[in-house]
Amino acid sequence: MTVNDAVRATAGLFILGSLALGTWVDPHWYLLTALVGVNLLQSGLTKWCPAMALFRKMGFKDE
Repeated sequence: MTVNDAVRATAGLFILGSLALGTWVDPHWYLLTALVGVNLLQSGLTKWCPAMALFRKMGFKDE
């Protein structure tokens, strides 16, 4: 798995988790969904995501 794959998988996991929590626990969890969306947008524009450094330290390789 590459760094980009890990970032996408993590974003998907956070989105699905926050949607579930927003539905069944408290609607304020939808703010996490918005935060992930904003992070994906800035990552697409700048080609940098805070999680990328973490995944590189964990041993994931760039493409």
